[in-house]
Amino acid sequence: MRHILIADDDKEIAQLIRIYLENEGFQTRHANDGHEALAMLKGFPADLIVLDIMMPGMDGMEVCRKVREHSAIPILMLSAKTQDMDKVLGLMTGADDYMSKPFNPLELSARVKSLLRRSFQYNTELKSEVSEHVLKLDAIEINKLNHEVTANGKPISLTSREFEILSLLASSPGRVFGAEEIFRLIWQESYFVSNNTVMVHISNLRDKLEKELGYKLIQTVWGVGYKIEK
Repeated sequence: MRHILIADDDKEIAQLIRIYLENEGFQTRHANDGHEALAMLKGFPADLIVLDIMMPGMDGMEVCRKVREHSAIPILMLSAKTQDMDKVLGLMTGADDYMSKPFNPLELSARVKSLLRRSFQYNTELKSEVSEHVLKLDAIEINKLNHEVTANGKPISLTSREFEILSLLASSPGRVFGAEEIFRLIWQESYFVSNNTVMVHISNLRDKLEKELGYKLIQTVWGVGYKIEK
């Protein structure tokens, strides 16, 4: 069940919105002003906010700004003002949609549903993208999209080659990669026997990882190559 927070000091309008949204299967809560709305958000798992601009104490613009400091929750802003500039300001503040009073409750319900669908689709795509580009192995997290590595939540500064080597080994835990294969895949050049480039990079990478983890993540299989255990 989706939860909607309605912030409006006009109790009749708020009640009208509640009736229509609850008839659509939503669970609602009502805040009479901006301060109450922010307080409710701490304990109410809202999926969307219907937010009036003109409220006593703290207006909807300020509430929107404060919400946007820490949340991307969809916000449908309401206002008795009809000027285009008010709409622009509302959207620039961080609102996702804007309706002028008086409004058709059926249209408001339709816009709420539309915002929730878009939010759900975006979050699903975002999670899919993140899971596709993030490797997690033990306490290590590798974000291939941002070229960032963390160990126990702490960022580790790696060179581009060190990052590529770690990503390669972590992509197939348990598999042994020979030095020649690593060089060919990462540097994309021909490997020669006396080349110790891979060994030096592995050594530096190990030192950085071990400093945060307290143990050696990358293991040497003597005479064969290197691997990261599952």
